[in-house]
Formats: sequence, structure tokens, C-alpha cells
Amino acid sequence: MPITAKLDEFGKPAWIALIVLGFWAFWPLGLAILAFTVWSGRMGCGYHGHDRWQHKMDRLQRKMDWVRSRMGGAPWSGGASSGPAWRGPSSGNRAFDEYRSETLRRLEDEQREFRDFLDRLRMAKDKAEFDQFMADRRDRPPEPPPHQA
Repeated sequence: MPITAKLDEFGKPAWIALIVLGFWAFWPLGLAILAFTVWSGRMGCGYHGHDRWQHKMDRLQRKMDWVRSRMGGAPWSGGASSGPAWRGPSSGNRAFDEYRSETLRRLEDEQREFRDFLDRLRMAKDKAEFDQFMADRRDRPPEPPPHQA
């Protein structure tokens, strides 16, 4: 695993600590690390372009997957009719385990619906931009024919 991925797991505090250590050891090294973190968007300063939301959603998904793996793997066993679907360790209180299972299922449903909403929103925005481009192209005056020598 590359060191950048490992530091990304710890988030901004790890990058800030690395920058401080870089400046402490050798100021050009600290400056280079600072430039890299700003350029790559790891400090929240970058990603101003089209992929900003996608980047944020991907980071959120990675964090949720990490939390899920720390809690004992994939949380759902499948059908709702088989009782609580949570595969994590039991709390010892069956009512709480069922409540937790239902709440997590509902949150995952909401997450899926929100992701679908964002996809539809992106598609509508792309379609509007494309329609505007086509309208501008259709309305511009025809180009004069090239001169023959």
C-alpha cells in the first residue's frame, strides 16, 4: 500500500503532521509536501472542477467501507424475513440488535436513494449544458466559405 493511501486513511491530521515534520527536517522538503497536498486536493483546497462531488462521495464510500469492515464485515445477510440481518457481534439484547439492524438498513436505503438522486442531478445538469451548447451552435451565423486561390 502506498504511503499516500496510508496517510489518506488517517486524514488531514496525518498530512499536517507530515508537513510539519518536513519543515522541521529540511524546509524545501516541507514546502514540497505542502505543495503536493494542496495540488492533490488532500487539504480540501483542490478538486474545484467537475469531479469534486464524485471525489467527496468516493471518499465517503471508502470511509463507510472501512467502518463496515471494522465492525465485522458486510452487515447484511440478505432477506428481511430471516430476522435481524446484522452479522456483527450481538449486544446481548435482541430488541436492540433488531433496532440496530433496521436502522442500518434504513440508512443504507437512504444512502442509495441519495446517490441515485445525485446521479439524476448530474445527468440533468449535463443534459442542460449539452442542450445549451447545441442551441448556441444552431444559432451562430454560418461560416463563410474558404477563399480559393
